[in-house]
Amino acid sequence: MAPQLQVLNALDVAKTQWYHFTAIVIAGMGFFTDAYDLFCISLVTKLLGRIYYYKEGSETPGSLPANVSAAVNGVAFCGTLAGQLFFGWLGDKMGRKRVYGMTLMLMVICSIASGLSFGKDPKAVMATLCFFRFWLGFGIGGDYPLSATIMSEYANKKTRGAFIAAVFAMQGFGILTGGMVAIIVSAAFKAIYPAPTYAMDAIGSTVPEADYAWRIILMFGAIPAAITYYWRIKMPETARYTALVAKNAKQAASDMAKVLQVDLEAEEQKVEQIIQDKRNDFGLFSSQFLHRHGLHLLGTATTWFLLDIAFYSQNLFQKDIFSAIGWIPKAKTMNAMEEVYRIGRAQTLIALCSTVPGYWFTVALIDKMGRFAIQLMGFFFMTVFMFALAIPYHHWTLPDNRIGFVVLYAFTFFFANFGPNATTFVVPAEIFPARLRSTCHGISAAAGKAGAMVGAFGFLSATDAIGVRKVLIMLGVINFLGMMFTFLVPESKGKSLEEMSGEADAENGTST
Repeated sequence: MAPQLQVLNALDVAKTQWYHFTAIVIAGMGFFTDAYDLFCISLVTKLLGRIYYYKEGSETPGSLPANVSAAVNGVAFCGTLAGQLFFGWLGDKMGRKRVYGMTLMLMVICSIASGLSFGKDPKAVMATLCFFRFWLGFGIGGDYPLSATIMSEYANKKTRGAFIAAVFAMQGFGILTGGMVAIIVSAAFKAIYPAPTYAMDAIGSTVPEADYAWRIILMFGAIPAAITYYWRIKMPETARYTALVAKNAKQAASDMAKVLQVDLEAEEQKVEQIIQDKRNDFGLFSSQFLHRHGLHLLGTATTWFLLDIAFYSQNLFQKDIFSAIGWIPKAKTMNAMEEVYRIGRAQTLIALCSTVPGYWFTVALIDKMGRFAIQLMGFFFMTVFMFALAIPYHHWTLPDNRIGFVVLYAFTFFFANFGPNATTFVVPAEIFPARLRSTCHGISAAAGKAGAMVGAFGFLSATDAIGVRKVLIMLGVINFLGMMFTFLVPESKGKSLEEMSGEADAENGTST
């Protein structure tokens, strides 16, 4: 059915135009906010520890108790997982556009609210922070399936992979902005409210005004999201949803005629034929879906799950790496604002060197190399580098070899981003039928977030129990499994969405 629908064909063969780039920015803002928020919380937790958990007479500054730290960091993951499943399903039921505005509004409100914690008591502050961070995560979670689906349905065949990957790559800008905001805010507070180091004056090293600094850093994340809200609600519904799911050919043609600036006829007869063809009516839990797309969904969900275990376990080594290079001195030799400044600077440099370039390599090459090749290559090199770190681990712990450790570690993350971190986001938006696309992407993304929780929390406790070397070997094995499961995922380079999902076959009258 799809190849004959002129409106979908027009989108598939459209030249790259200005509206493609505005769609990338509008769709990418959720990822910008996501990365900004996840990135900032690691900077802010140190400061919260100093402000709210200072112990009199202690040699080291206050820090968040392990359970509080896990809650503050982990609650957004839980929200994101729930949001991916809920809004993914809702996007297929109500339409991409209607749900899209909701997720952004939720992100703006909760970003602001997470900086407005109630009371001065540590318990009250942490409880309200966790509450709003859960709902912030819920909104961010909705952005995963919706942004990917909207971009894939707007894009042309030739450069679709690059466009979806570019939406995801907005995370890189979120990370950099997070680092820069932290640096600017902490430098300004440092200049206006100078303070001695913790060793010199334990109480004086954290000025009372520091309580505003973390709130400003967290609330700033709402600004870019709020700016794009207007453009989000002005964006028309995607033609594929309107024509193939809502079955309104007239509306689809008139929406896309405005976007593409060409005349398109409303092919109501063809849509009528589509409605009458029952071969494409199967639901998510039908045997037909299992037969056609069951292995695909297993492939997209497991590869994302395995990737995120490895990707989020990076938290294990970041502190060691920073102190190894000497970027961050001991906490007691700094005041509160100096510490935020130093950590912000270190994380921004790491992001600039290893994280951000990988994203853009994917954007540049995904439509040339294909999704499958990039994902396989990424998992392969991540496996190699994890084993290269693990097997001679003692060698890397010697002071002279620490820089080598950092270089190998940076390469692991370069190949995560120029590899499965980007492709696991792109592929689920391309290979499922329009009426289930957002739901299936949400399921795959939620599997990824479950992996993130295993990586961020499971491996933290595993490191204490079995040591870093064994954990690195386990991560190498996980990356190898990711490579194996990649073989379940089909290549979608250069094909239309309807060819990939099998919707084209039913329309052309061929059985599948």
